[in-house]
Amino acid sequence: MGVKLGHETRGYTRFRVISEMLAEAGFEVDLITSSFQHWDKAPRDTAHPSYTGLPYRISFIHEPGYRRNLDLARIRSHRVAARNLRAHFDRIFAEGPGYRLIYAEIPPNDVARVCAQEAQRHGIPFVADVNDLWPEAMRMVLNVPILSDMAFYPFARDAKIAYRLLSAAVGTSEEYAARPAADRTRPYERLCVYVGNRLDEFDAGAQRRAADVRKPAGELWAAYAGTLGASYDLATLVRAAQQAEQRRMPGEPRLRVKVLGDGPDRAALEALAQQLKAPVDFVGYAPYDLMAAYLSASDIVVNSLVRSAPQSIVTKIGDYLASGSALVNTGSSPEMRALVSEGDVGLNVEAENEQALCDALETLMRDPDGRARMAENGRRLAELRFDQRTSYLPIVDMVRRLACD
Repeated sequence: MGVKLGHETRGYTRFRVISEMLAEAGFEVDLITSSFQHWDKAPRDTAHPSYTGLPYRISFIHEPGYRRNLDLARIRSHRVAARNLRAHFDRIFAEGPGYRLIYAEIPPNDVARVCAQEAQRHGIPFVADVNDLWPEAMRMVLNVPILSDMAFYPFARDAKIAYRLLSAAVGTSEEYAARPAADRTRPYERLCVYVGNRLDEFDAGAQRRAADVRKPAGELWAAYAGTLGASYDLATLVRAAQQAEQRRMPGEPRLRVKVLGDGPDRAALEALAQQLKAPVDFVGYAPYDLMAAYLSASDIVVNSLVRSAPQSIVTKIGDYLASGSALVNTGSSPEMRALVSEGDVGLNVEAENEQALCDALETLMRDPDGRARMAENGRRLAELRFDQRTSYLPIVDMVRRLACD
């Protein structure tokens, strides 16, 4: 539902890349998506020429749309999309042999439920690609005893149906790949394939936009890229940066934090940084190539989450590791923390702990050799496990086994 296609500048590339790789492997692929562009919060021009002439066919399902990431309008919009998706499957199977396999992301849970039920009805495999956990993630915004259980029941119900009917699961982390087991008793094939990126595209973008990123001599940059919202703890980063600047010794480089992205908390975060006179610059939303240039120009990258965030290996980790920067991770996921410590790609710190985050930033600021070692290890890990060109090949193999069995 949030895929970036054609001429679009925002969105996730995971399903586009999977579609391209399946087409290259000889499959006929329909990429079924929404008529509504989630990131721009606007209808797509579904007749745009950039959506044609591709190695796969794009099928747009009508969705009315919404203005905010979490509100009743989005819930209703996904419900309409799920109903229209069922009509699409009815038409496809009525007109010919239909599909041999359905591969769908979850969430949205109701869209995934339709895919699972239609696959069961037509006796074909269904693969769920677990990108996030709903309703678990929603409790970050609304966690009221009894009321939240009632409000989120439809999401939990739809997830259980999808998980119970799947033939296999692909997770963007080991935790996510294992999540369906909680709602079923039968074993299932599972893969962990990180969201990752195309390293060649990251490197080309960073090189192309390098001249647009001016880093003054004597500055050391720490960068964050992503949403400015409930799960992501930028307030602690702002305070830690201000504290680090206060403790800076004569002759040491000046710390600047570059925040790339936008979201509902941006205005409050900018006000906090201004109030504290913190060395934080809010760059705003940056196209992928400019983001790559900023990350590559930075010395430290920060994966900053609140303590209760359910996220495991978030989308931007592949870009962080590719950048050649040392990583500071405040995420509480055991899987993410193990990735950082075992790979020696950075430092783990306790979430929402201003002092611990400041200490980590200072440690890396004063240890250029350590930063260089962690950056090199991070780039190696990105090449090994986060480059979509190679890391997605097991998905193609899984689809081939299931669809051609």
